[in-house]
Amino acid sequence: MGAGHDLDMLTVVVVPNAAPPLRRVEPEYGDIVRLCRLPLSVAEVSAALRFPLAVTKILVGDLISDGILKFRAPVSPDTAPGDLNILRAVLDGIRKL
Repeated sequence: MGAGHDLDMLTVVVVPNAAPPLRRVEPEYGDIVRLCRLPLSVAEVSAALRFPLAVTKILVGDLISDGILKFRAPVSPDTAPGDLNILRAVLDGIRKL
């Protein structure tokens, strides 16, 4: 992975208020930053930009390494058994796109 982060499709990413300025010139990075003003899963970013999930993970990983995005790993089934609300929310978000 580009940034060495083990990102899952359910990993949530967001641009924090104190994010440094974006220095990458490729337009895809700017698109991700604009989308992630509100928390989104990697799958939602991928669907919104119509990028393959593997490509989105690399780009998001680069932005995490640059300090532009913060991320939260998905909740492990071992810590929250039976909680399908997160999966339903992601699926609903993808369907709305």
